Amino acid sequence: MQNWWKSVSDPGQWLALFDAIPSVFFYTKDTSHRFMRVNSAMAQMHGCESPEAMAGKCDADFHPPALAAQYVEEDRQVMRTNEPLLERIWLVHGAGGLPRWFRSNKFPLRNGAGEVVGLAGVMWAHDHTGGGRGAYARLTPALDLVLKDYGQQQSVQGLALLCKMSVSQFQREFRRCFGLPPTAYVLGVRLLMARWKIAHTDAPIGEIALECGFYDQSHFTRTFSRAMGLNPLAYRRKEAAASRP
Repeated sequence: MQNWWKSVSDPGQWLALFDAIPSVFFYTKDTSHRFMRVNSAMAQMHGCESPEAMAGKCDADFHPPALAAQYVEEDRQVMRTNEPLLERIWLVHGAGGLPRWFRSNKFPLRNGAGEVVGLAGVMWAHDHTGGGRGAYARLTPALDLVLKDYGQQQSVQGLALLCKMSVSQFQREFRRCFGLPPTAYVLGVRLLMARWKIAHTDAPIGEIALECGFYDQSHFTRTFSRAMGLNPLAYRRKEAAASRP
């Protein structure tokens, strides 16, 4: 049995299988979060003429910054822990800009020495399944606004109104779908974007704080330090040291 599996060595054969299933979106990424191989459905969803045209690009080339940062954060978890992440629900913007909900599974990819060299992922539309899809669809306008305008002040009342729900209904549905209240989700998106800006830009901390929706630098520093265990400047130094060859 083991010898038979070893004889099936060409990864292209498996990619051809995923190309034959148009409702399934398959991709692989390297440790720098760049797409290496994707199937035709994945390429088309991202507005690429062919799978080859998507190779070498990353999530930030296709998605709003806040959403791309969340995808990368999940990639890092898979590669850091060397464990798969299964049955995640994600909002994804296709080439036409229309957000849709997808289920996602991600698996670490290892070389012959057992070292993680990337990941493989597969997605399928959440609206092809049961399990409360309607609740996610009703919340889409709020999620879409938070991801696009994370630096703007968003009230729970305003988000609920956008979804045509009462505040109590909105909070209840949000917690049921995501396991946390809307305010915690908004804060999480802001902190994630702040972490990215601190690590990848030279912008002053006060400027980043305001861009990410915090009242001032001291408020941001306190919130960031509680969440990360490091103040923003210490986090910048840590990330800079980790990126050096």
